[in-house]
Amino acid sequence: MEKRRIVITGIGMITPLGLSAEETWRRLIQGKSGITRLTRFDPDKYGAASDPSFPRIAGEVKEFDLTQWGVDKKTARRLDPFSQFALAAAIEALSDSQINPEKENPFKVGVSIGSCLGGIKTWGEQFLVLLEEGTGRVSPFFVPMLMPNSGSGAISIHFGLKGPNITNSTACATGAHAIGLAAGFIELNQADLMVCGGAEAPLVNLTFAGFNQLKALSRRNDEPEKASRPFDSDRDGFVMGEGAGVIVLEELYHALKRKAVIYAELAGFAATGDAFHVTEPSVEGPRECMRLALKNAGISPEEVAYINAHGTSTFTGDINETKAIKTLFGEHARKLAVSSTKSMTGHLLGAAGAVEAIITVLSIKDGIIPPTINLDKPDPECDLDYVPREARKANVGVAISNSFGFGGTNATLVFKKFNKEDC
Repeated sequence: MEKRRIVITGIGMITPLGLSAEETWRRLIQGKSGITRLTRFDPDKYGAASDPSFPRIAGEVKEFDLTQWGVDKKTARRLDPFSQFALAAAIEALSDSQINPEKENPFKVGVSIGSCLGGIKTWGEQFLVLLEEGTGRVSPFFVPMLMPNSGSGAISIHFGLKGPNITNSTACATGAHAIGLAAGFIELNQADLMVCGGAEAPLVNLTFAGFNQLKALSRRNDEPEKASRPFDSDRDGFVMGEGAGVIVLEELYHALKRKAVIYAELAGFAATGDAFHVTEPSVEGPRECMRLALKNAGISPEEVAYINAHGTSTFTGDINETKAIKTLFGEHARKLAVSSTKSMTGHLLGAAGAVEAIITVLSIKDGIIPPTINLDKPDPECDLDYVPREARKANVGVAISNSFGFGGTNATLVFKKFNKEDC
């Protein structure tokens, strides 16, 4: 049976750089940073007053109000912030695709939205209620708000989508895996369209404390905009961020029949495991993930022009991803453009893979590769072309997006320029 081809017909983003895909993309190619001083909570109230180096910076989504997307206040109040981000991004993506869900078979339109931590803000708030006021004061909406699949559920309910409705939670590879899983439902003819991606709202005291204990976060508190610096010798950890990225995936001929605008084609996907360490990345796992994704796409490594790297700004992670690229691509690795847009957005955890997939698609559509900012003194072990500091015009025919996560989980998405003559 011929493999069903899948294209991207709609995108939506809520990020520290903006409240839409257009605003986020515009600021990315300008090389702007979305990292600022932390305002979500005061670390000093939770024992950090004696530790001035405790991380006090983040990629916060500013001035977000879900009612601006046409959602009533009652519904918004019953959603954790991660679900609110997911729903807003989905509303933008479906509007962008010009799909009218009411005219589609609802059982052929599905949702695949992942989250790493789910409703952790709600969990923290309600746990304090339990401790201070007792069981009878815990909100009846606690569990529905906490569930990692509440983002998918909110989108499904809002639009009346009755196709596959799933959620995955695979650490920092979540968003990319959600897109790959969604593609599988289209390939199996269980859906014609999938609304897919990832969402995260992790900026709470507990996650900061946990990642800080792992020594994973940057402590460059005096220079927020310079703190996220993938592949740079002076990197000291990642900067946590929040937001959502949502893509509308559509079966090719369904899209052509309705004369949809096509951003790019999703040509391949793969997932691998490191079986190595719960937090330390390997080289073999990411390398094989890229190789298998390209094999799935029927594309040779030499055809790839751009890699949107996982590039978190951690010491081992940046080096091992560079090694994985070099071992797979060989001499072609020197001809590749590789950039980490986490240098501007921070690390959005479960939303990162989806946001970066959209960025990769836009690099193909617009012929612009976003930069890696703050790359002032490249690590000698990170010696590829990371598009330092300024965006670059380029004809990008094929690009890949990498996402790797704690637990040793990897995902690679392969996108290519859509050519109607190939139909």
